[in-house]
Amino acid sequence: MKKYNVIIAGATGKVGQTFLKVIEEYNFPINELRLLASARSVGREFTVLGKTYQVEEMTESAFDGFDIAFFSAGGDMSKKFAPVASAKGVTVIDNSSAWRMDDKIGLVVPEINIEDSLKNKIIANPNCSTIQSVIPLNALKPFGIRQVNYTTYQAVSGSGQKGSTDLERTKNGEAAAFYPHNISDTVIPEIDAFTENGYTKEEMKMVNETRKILHLPELPVSATCVRVPIANGHGVMIQVQFDQDFELSEIKAAFKNQEGIVILDNGPAHEYPTATVANGTDAVYVGRIRKDLAIKNSLLFFCYADNIRKGAASNAVQIAVKMIEKGML
Repeated sequence: MKKYNVIIAGATGKVGQTFLKVIEEYNFPINELRLLASARSVGREFTVLGKTYQVEEMTESAFDGFDIAFFSAGGDMSKKFAPVASAKGVTVIDNSSAWRMDDKIGLVVPEINIEDSLKNKIIANPNCSTIQSVIPLNALKPFGIRQVNYTTYQAVSGSGQKGSTDLERTKNGEAAAFYPHNISDTVIPEIDAFTENGYTKEEMKMVNETRKILHLPELPVSATCVRVPIANGHGVMIQVQFDQDFELSEIKAAFKNQEGIVILDNGPAHEYPTATVANGTDAVYVGRIRKDLAIKNSLLFFCYADNIRKGAASNAVQIAVKMIEKGML
């Protein structure tokens, strides 16, 4: 098997660290590995696949001679260095929001639209909650999706280390320093900044990214994104209306046939998607599958996924794995 020269850009962050774990778990075919971060992290050491690597500073020359770069260094660093890397022939898989809505760049969930990764040497990794939502929605496209409504339940790890620290801080009786309210004592229906239409940026990401990934540019989508006081794992309640009637058996069969989904749907036995089930895995768990009593031809279901793994690092690594499998790299 061919081996690749791989870069992790932003290697010391939460997602960057998960990149290291995932490529090790996947036994990714690495020839040479380089870990990049800001100057203050230079010299830190991490062991991957039995070999110890030192973090180097991210510079333009650091990408010379490499094949793949997994970026999780923030939007500004991605805008600065992803074009540099791609111009040197590196396939960049970027976890920030910098490139997601660029028409020339693929926004990719490998179970759905891996062919979009060929649009450009830069490939965008979608928003965490979007990834876990579009996989089940993709299974439902044959029913004719008319509209989608999301309500999310997003863990503090989605805010990075500052969010995780604020949860622990407020649990210990200290004042909130990051979130606008005490996250240990409430849920907060505010993720990212508010826009002029009353939706937050996080909500608009879900709207726009869903349309792009599913290749349904006119699909009516709305979202309410809520931060909840758990450490890791995002839940999403999804209401989807179809052009036609359906049987629940047909819905479950569609979910079963969709790569990436695990069905947990036995309410009386208390079997449904939870963070405790999803965390540490790369699956999207789907359950609470039922017909909507209020809207004709409408379905309700709940999904859960590990937002740092499937919602970020694992999805990016899976893009590269699938590209290798299909001879696209």
